[in-house]
Amino acid sequence: MISEAEVHAYRRGLLALMSRLDRDRSQLMEEALRATSGEASGGLSNIPLHPADLGSHTFEEELTVGLLENEEQLIEEINAALGRLDEGVYGRCTACGRELSRERLKALPYARHCVVCARRLQRKAAN
Repeated sequence: MISEAEVHAYRRGLLALMSRLDRDRSQLMEEALRATSGEASGGLSNIPLHPADLGSHTFEEELTVGLLENEEQLIEEINAALGRLDEGVYGRCTACGRELSRERLKALPYARHCVVCARRLQRKAAN
């Protein structure tokens, strides 16, 4: 069972992680919106004209969108973990109910499944 002191420590850790992810997300959004060409660099539009530039631009956009999606998913997981803390069920596997190891919570403080259930779910998703 998780002690009250541990609950406070996990909450602080989750909130610190959330803050960092929020800053990262804001920075990614700024980078995505920042003009890399166009009027600021003397051009007439923000669309690259050379095919190689267009490919690089598209790759960078896709990478940024993927990173933003990952940040959003992690923030949702952290919010869910904070909810479990409030409900008093934090640190228990949501699939089987077993207690999560302290090592797992230290490595992945927003974990919702024990290692056994997480592996089972990953195998299911892969098939």
